[in-house]
Amino acid sequence: MNNDDRPEHPSESATTAGLTISPALDLVAEAAQVPAEPALIDGRMLRLSAVAIVLGLCGAVASVVLIRLIALVTNLSFYQRFSLENVPPAGNHLGGWVVAVPVVGALIVGFMARYGSKAIRGHGIPEAMEQVLANQSRIPAKLTFLKPLSAAISIGTGGPFGAEGPIIATGGALGSFVGQILSVSAAERKTLLAAGAAAGMAATFGCPIAAVLLAVELLLFEYRARSIVPVALAAATATCLRYAIDGNSLPAFPMPGIAAPTLSALAFYAVLGCLMGVLAAVVTRLVYFIEDAFERLPIHWMWWPALGAVMVGVVGYFCPNTLGVGYYNITAILSGSLATQAVLVLCLLKFVSWSVSLGSGTSGGTMAPLFTIGGGMGAVCGAGALWLLPHCGVDVRVAALVGMAAIFAGASRAMLASAVMAFEVTQQPLGLLPLLAGCTMAYVVSCLLMRNSIMTEKIARRGIRTPTDYIADALEGILVRDIATKALVMLRADDSIDKLQQWIAAGAEGSSHQGFPVLDASGVLVGVLTRRDILGPTTPEQSRIADLIGRSPKFVYDDCTVRQAADHMANHRIGRLPVVSRAKPTEVVGMVTRSDILGCYRRAADEHRRMPATIGLPLRRSATPLG
Repeated sequence: MNNDDRPEHPSESATTAGLTISPALDLVAEAAQVPAEPALIDGRMLRLSAVAIVLGLCGAVASVVLIRLIALVTNLSFYQRFSLENVPPAGNHLGGWVVAVPVVGALIVGFMARYGSKAIRGHGIPEAMEQVLANQSRIPAKLTFLKPLSAAISIGTGGPFGAEGPIIATGGALGSFVGQILSVSAAERKTLLAAGAAAGMAATFGCPIAAVLLAVELLLFEYRARSIVPVALAAATATCLRYAIDGNSLPAFPMPGIAAPTLSALAFYAVLGCLMGVLAAVVTRLVYFIEDAFERLPIHWMWWPALGAVMVGVVGYFCPNTLGVGYYNITAILSGSLATQAVLVLCLLKFVSWSVSLGSGTSGGTMAPLFTIGGGMGAVCGAGALWLLPHCGVDVRVAALVGMAAIFAGASRAMLASAVMAFEVTQQPLGLLPLLAGCTMAYVVSCLLMRNSIMTEKIARRGIRTPTDYIADALEGILVRDIATKALVMLRADDSIDKLQQWIAAGAEGSSHQGFPVLDASGVLVGVLTRRDILGPTTPEQSRIADLIGRSPKFVYDDCTVRQAADHMANHRIGRLPVVSRAKPTEVVGMVTRSDILGCYRRAADEHRRMPATIGLPLRRSATPLG
């Protein structure tokens, strides 16, 4: 029978109007409290924000420590001196011995992974995503120390990686650790993990807004105040401390001033974004092809990083600029100070060195290598466009900026974070429009060419599905009174079970319902019975309907959201809830069931179905529908 048209019991009214308030109902209401709708801002969120601020300070310190540690290992490995000066490995004078340095570092990382934690292998971000999605954001505490140490050894000995992935993983591990020693929910622990990760990224590049967006797109998988506020405070705090430590607020990758783009140039940057989307898909597939090749080797995975490091050393011997983080390469590409041929060679060799080393399972990030590859290819494409069309208005430096951001947007699917980060690390506001066009097109093309990103492919292979669309909850905007069934059949607690069973067996009107509210002599709700309860086996002592009620009644107010009702059902493992009014809490005004809630989802699904035009136009009579 339809929920919208249920008949009444012959002896009962549909709404049981005129009931008097009973003290017993107050006790029932206290025992059957509906889950409260969370406030936008409350004391608990403020306390979480205070913890996030502390995490921001810790994340900034961790970022500084990691960068200094990388500098120390670089000086020891390539210059045989104890120094914290930030120098590139490219200036070494080791000659052919430079090939051995990455191999030694990779051997150390392999031993750390084997006997410390296997989780130190990889980019850092996919591993954090896996813990968020599959382990309630619980990251082992030892990763807080092992991840940055292994990354410092890997990068400091010439690994062609960025420091951003490891510091994001380190900050996330720190936030997760704090969330495990405090009494918080899994959702709050996820927020602390994201706050730590965002703090590490913001401190490394001085990009607090991009750090928040990256946390939303890759870690939080939601956009709500209870998550965004703590993460934003952590990122802002970390950036402030970074400025205080460095003594300035200069951009991470300074570049000369640029002019506003012309329409023709903007069209080129959009096309460049498409090319970067294709390149992102190719790079992602090649990286995982190499990783699969290592998986087939007949030796233990502990030795794989050393094999990959041989390629790093060989490439580094012929092209020293591929060794290490190479942030100075990105700055040179963005400033236009490198010749086109040199940029092309650097990009190709950097990709070979980075992809083989990353596929071998060592510890390092993906952002800086992708920035180098994308920025270089963007500069090459920009130079080619100027050679073909000298008056097209394309700026090679802007093309490099768009390529840098677009390839990361396509590879990671963090579209907004990529565009905003490229702006923050260069502080070039006139680059925002080209960045938005390029990153959007790269994202679109990447989604068309591959199902998973470079961040999610690994965990997708382990059977973990990553959310891609962050949409509003279909149940949050609907009230219970809008879906509840109003016509009810209600039972009296003092009626006999035999009489009720005979009524159902006779197939009387209303007897086909699956659930019935039960009222006492005063008309107060005392429970809900299902057909299974009524028709099940009974004992001689069970002569009244009240004897079948085994639990206190659970109900929902008519002004609650359907999400609250669904949570209430899930918490108590029940399939239906009587609906009462706050104005008259003793009056049962309806019933909401699981099928009613599923109907809300069906309504949301209907919004995505194509419908015929609702306004007829003469020109539309001969038109064909889209698709």
